[in-house]
Amino acid sequence: MMDPKQLFDDTALECSKLITQRYSTSFTLGIKTLCKKLHMPIYGIYGYVRYADEIVDTFHDKDKASLLENFRQDTYKAIDEEISMNPVLHAFQLIVNKYHIERDLIDAFLNSMAMDLDFATYNDSKYKEYIYGSAEVVGLMCLRVFCEGDQGNYEHLKHAACKLGSAFQKVNFLRDLKSDYEDRGRVYFPGVDFNSFDSHVKAEIEADIKQDFDEALIGINQLPKGAMLGVKIAYLYYLKLFYKIKSLSPEIITKKRIRIPNARKFALLVSTYFGYKVGWN
Repeated sequence: MMDPKQLFDDTALECSKLITQRYSTSFTLGIKTLCKKLHMPIYGIYGYVRYADEIVDTFHDKDKASLLENFRQDTYKAIDEEISMNPVLHAFQLIVNKYHIERDLIDAFLNSMAMDLDFATYNDSKYKEYIYGSAEVVGLMCLRVFCEGDQGNYEHLKHAACKLGSAFQKVNFLRDLKSDYEDRGRVYFPGVDFNSFDSHVKAEIEADIKQDFDEALIGINQLPKGAMLGVKIAYLYYLKLFYKIKSLSPEIITKKRIRIPNARKFALLVSTYFGYKVGWN
């Protein structure tokens, strides 16, 4: 018979797994190619950041600031008390406490979520602050899990993890340029006017993203073996999405959201898996 506490913990983590599966087919595919012992910790992180993001992006008829502040306080309480009756928070605190994820990473993440409530346009410093908190720190949380307590390896790979998170987020900004502006009134890229988004502006943004991808790849190829394939899947998916966006005109980017069909995501997973097995990096 399973220990009741273990059953409670496992059930909370299964909730975060379900959230990941419902919200992101690409990350679900990537997680499945991680070493099995890493699956639930990464689900626990994704479920938490996904629900925080939902507070600011979805519940337009609610007091989002109060919801987010309550979420913040409940997060810290769960971490300090090592329990929560909210399964998403309970799963997250399990991972935070087991892998010693720093409080300042969580602070930065929640601060970026709060920025979405207050900012419609971003200057350069706010843009960098937002990307660090909304994406780079999530990469660092995952890196804590991947390194499993190896502080030296964590420090060595921090820069690449941040660059990967940055690349992912900037690709998301390009992909969602239309919906962010029309549905939320946001333009994340500093100095960019949605109504005059042209090929010159697009090319400058893409050059910046490509540099992030290049620096991230150096670290991906040095990840612990159990994490490398899953992270590379996510990297290649976003790189493919990036090149698809790069091939399109600014007019198309401002009129539709760009996607990669699930069948192509699966084909990418299979080709990357077999490439990895025969020693391709």
